[in-house]
Amino acid sequence: MAKEKLFGKKPDELQLIVKELGLPRYTARQIASWLYNKNVASFNDMSDLSKPARQLLKENFEFGLSEHSRVMVSVDGTKKYLFPIADDKFVEAVYIPEKKRNTLCVSTQVGCEMNCIFCMTGKQGFQANLTAGDILNQVRSLPERDKLTNIVYMGMGEPMNNLQAVLDSLEILTSDRGFNISPKKITVSTVGILPAMKDFIDSSPCHLAVSLNTPFDEERRRLMPVENLYPLKNVLFTIKQYDFNRQRRVSFEYIMLKGLNDTERHVKELVRILHGIKCRVNLVRFNPFPGTSLQGSDDQTIEHFKNMLKTKGIIATIRASRGQDIFAACGLLSTKNYHHHSNTLPNL
Repeated sequence: MAKEKLFGKKPDELQLIVKELGLPRYTARQIASWLYNKNVASFNDMSDLSKPARQLLKENFEFGLSEHSRVMVSVDGTKKYLFPIADDKFVEAVYIPEKKRNTLCVSTQVGCEMNCIFCMTGKQGFQANLTAGDILNQVRSLPERDKLTNIVYMGMGEPMNNLQAVLDSLEILTSDRGFNISPKKITVSTVGILPAMKDFIDSSPCHLAVSLNTPFDEERRRLMPVENLYPLKNVLFTIKQYDFNRQRRVSFEYIMLKGLNDTERHVKELVRILHGIKCRVNLVRFNPFPGTSLQGSDDQTIEHFKNMLKTKGIIATIRASRGQDIFAACGLLSTKNYHHHSNTLPNL
């Protein structure tokens, strides 16, 4: 029987573990420091623990880290890492270096069951939830970890459909006994899963990003089947119950689709439904993938859309599309065609 992984345990869980093993209370803090702050990958390297303590940990637990099994590098410097998880499955994480910030986009599930028609991950279907350790391993095992400034939960999967693992990973990322990263540097995305989204807002101080894509119900239903379960009006009603500000932002992701959601009519309706919410609208270029008939809006249309929003008092930005040549850009992550010991690219 496989041993439980120690990496990914929260500080209070480590307290329980050292108590059960009969170790001094302070050992939990030492273990947390080795797991989340130092570049070690074995119990033997935990040099301030006694030899018997290290032996006990070795007998009862697996350390729990795994290195990436491959990396692809884009012409723009973006890197896409493939990480193995249990049962011969894989997830992708994307490192995006910029002048003033370096962002890691992490995955929370293998595949995704949301089936948004503009996203290739949805074509993969849902295969597995990641553990908190699986999510954090994408951060901890990143070769550029020391350069990292921001983390976004916008990779494969719907974070609110794996909420407990997401919340556990966020607690470890932001805890002074974990990675000690400011919540202001972390954003979690969702298509608007209620009541999990409300639970997230109540439980975590990290930023929220909602995938919106059109302000009209019928259009959103065609683009995003989730609209049938959790209508946008209910999602916005929930958000309006909270005081979002500079300390904790809410933003709306809006993928620009040619002839579908890029008109003045859409701007007017966006302004109406977002009234009363302090927010930012991120305009995202659509990244076509094989088999889709959708097309992205041209740059001139996107710029005009942004300016129309700004004149109506809504903060709007155009997100740069990075890593398209290695299928690392927004909506392109998929590990459907990877299998154990495979060194081939996915057959896209």
